[in-house]
Amino acid sequence: MLQRFHVGPRLSEYAIFNKVVYLAGQVPEDSSQDIVGQTQNVLTQIDRLLEEAGSDKSRILMCQIFISDMANMAGMNQAWDAWVAQGNTPPRATVEAKLANPEWLVEIVVTAAQKE
Repeated sequence: MLQRFHVGPRLSEYAIFNKVVYLAGQVPEDSSQDIVGQTQNVLTQIDRLLEEAGSDKSRILMCQIFISDMANMAGMNQAWDAWVAQGNTPPRATVEAKLANPEWLVEIVVTAAQKE
């Protein structure tokens, strides 16, 4: 059964199908921060949504990271490395992209398995 959560006119924050959680791209709530702060903010949102969906960061199946400038890769990785579940690091892709809001430095998309 397909379920959608926090459904808005343009997107849902996440959907669940066959015990897999699909998060929408998460962007910083506070775009005044540097790349480390923005990444930490996005990862906190991901933690909250995964918990709500019956999952957690140790169950991430795939992660896609979009950063506005590859010069920010080290700062993004600093926040990521402090957050990611060691021993459960997911497959990940990181690409440079022009984001919808020029103040955003990072956007992260996650797919995760629900807890059994």
